[in-house]
Amino acid sequence: MTQVLIVEPDPSFRAHLRGILESNGFSVTEPTPATLESRSLEAMDLTPYACLIASAECSAGGPLDVLALCHHVPVILVARRPDVRQAVAAMKRGASDYLAAPFEPDELAAAVERCLTERRPARSVGTGLRRDFPIVGDSAGMQALYEQIGKVGPTDSPVLIRGESGTGKELVARALHAASRRAAAPMISLNCATVPPRIIETELFGYSPSDAPPGAARRGLLEAAHGGTLFLDEIAELGLEAQARLLRVLQAGELRRFGSTETFPIDVRLITATHRDLGRMVENGQFRKDLYYRLDVVTLEVPPLRDRGDDVLKLADHILERVAEKLGKQRLRFSEASRSTMLDYRWPGNVRELENAVERAAILCDGEVIEPALLAVDTRERRREEAPVGGAEQTSLEDYFVSFVLAHQDSLTETELAEKLGISRKSLWERRQRLNIPRKRTRQRGPRRERT
Repeated sequence: MTQVLIVEPDPSFRAHLRGILESNGFSVTEPTPATLESRSLEAMDLTPYACLIASAECSAGGPLDVLALCHHVPVILVARRPDVRQAVAAMKRGASDYLAAPFEPDELAAAVERCLTERRPARSVGTGLRRDFPIVGDSAGMQALYEQIGKVGPTDSPVLIRGESGTGKELVARALHAASRRAAAPMISLNCATVPPRIIETELFGYSPSDAPPGAARRGLLEAAHGGTLFLDEIAELGLEAQARLLRVLQAGELRRFGSTETFPIDVRLITATHRDLGRMVENGQFRKDLYYRLDVVTLEVPPLRDRGDDVLKLADHILERVAEKLGKQRLRFSEASRSTMLDYRWPGNVRELENAVERAAILCDGEVIEPALLAVDTRERRREEAPVGGAEQTSLEDYFVSFVLAHQDSLTETELAEKLGISRKSLWERRQRLNIPRKRTRQRGPRRERT
């Protein structure tokens, strides 16, 4: 049920607003009088709320300025003494709506519905996203990912998240859910690789045989996620029979529990993730082509940690701060040698391996400075590999790649650039990330070649 927070000092008007919202099916929360102080409201977790409804007098820069405190949650202002200048100023400062009393009950309900359908994508990128979720990093690859989450999050389109194991694909899924109109509804997660094939169908679709006694029916995860999001990690491990049933749910928008003959409508946004090549699995008959096309509407790539540059140090500091607080060792820090070691190491296990290394080092450290030996990483696995014989030629080839891309990316498509360089589109993307030359957006694009 959609949750709404009311911030209104007047008890009678607050009760009036509550009555309207509850009669329209919304769940209403009212802060206690003590919470109606700026510091208390700022400390509240506003994530569960679809929007905040506040008196217009609480937006004028006084002791309780909701527009200043709740910039990442849509705010609807209601004014018992409406004023045009106040309304204009509030909208300029980011208010989602301004309702002048007296207003019809339907007007308030409609304003809340608009907040659900027009939820601000800014909440899912930049500071807002990284405050709510531990997604840390400012590298070119992560900036591109934040931008994609901001665009895709508010839609209901299926999303396929690709990336190596340990890169944080579930965090990306949670950010997509938080940026959607379903944010107040549950997000259910399942790692398909952890459930035996004979059980996964009942886990997903539920169990309700026609001859079962009352109370024996069991809801599946799809049903539990109704109105929200279902995240299936390691989707490549899902068996072909379960794939066929999942495809039916996506096509028809209805669910039939395992063993039952009855169907009922289901409304779920599906987000999936894998580290495997689903396209290759389709070719080998290991994954259904029709399901693959259903899942691959939008694909997000999570870059490996070795391609994220100084993000390694930002992540390590973030992890250390959290672990040190848990262990009561707040003065812990990395030595310069440790920071250099972390930059040089390739991190084949990605963020998960970094988390384990930092936590282990924090536990074993007797002083305040973590030295490289405590990280216990194999320094032979270096990210900055030694230059091979003919290193000058390698450097000149990379220089040529950079200069060619920068000179032609405004007039050629990515496909045309790759063809000119004699590489695949994927290789072009990977080299862009490694050499930190992300695609620039331009209004002017060269003509596409005629296909014969």
